[in-house]
Amino acid sequence: MKVISGKYKGRVLEGYTMDGTRPTMERVKESVFAILQNKMPNSIVLDLFTGSGNLGIESLSQGAKEAYLVDLSSTAISTVEKNLKKIGIQEAHVLKMDYLDALRYFEKEKIQFDLIFLDPPYQSDYIVNSLEKIEEYNLVKDNGMVICETDQSLSYDKLSSLVVVKEKKYGGKIVVFLEKV
Repeated sequence: MKVISGKYKGRVLEGYTMDGTRPTMERVKESVFAILQNKMPNSIVLDLFTGSGNLGIESLSQGAKEAYLVDLSSTAISTVEKNLKKIGIQEAHVLKMDYLDALRYFEKEKIQFDLIFLDPPYQSDYIVNSLEKIEEYNLVKDNGMVICETDQSLSYDKLSSLVVVKEKKYGGKIVVFLEKV
């Protein structure tokens, strides 16, 4: 698993075979970041369910100002910290927290994001729960985006301020781009 573009291009990341994670495939990551390239510069990014830190680190490599990398797994957090140290990244905030606690923390601290990546364990209700709290806590800046990776079709009809602007399928994966309007 490598950083695909930007100032850290080609740097190898640990965590590809970490138990309990499913890293975003390179071709999916390339496609997602091609779509987001105009939103990336100087953005504030949340990589919820970060795993190895892959998406947050890629965001920083491609010009994000800062990234929050959140996971509950001690193994994931240790891997993220190793990856950040190995590359020399300073603009990342690593939080070992449950995703709902993290979202409450961001509301309390009045932190809003330009981009939020949701790539939780499949076959869970984490995306739906996260999106409800992201809206309730007003965590997305105007014209910001939430990018969801899942293996199932989900309904986004209950969301009031986030609308689906693009949906792409990659084999058994579905990536949905929601924008705050």
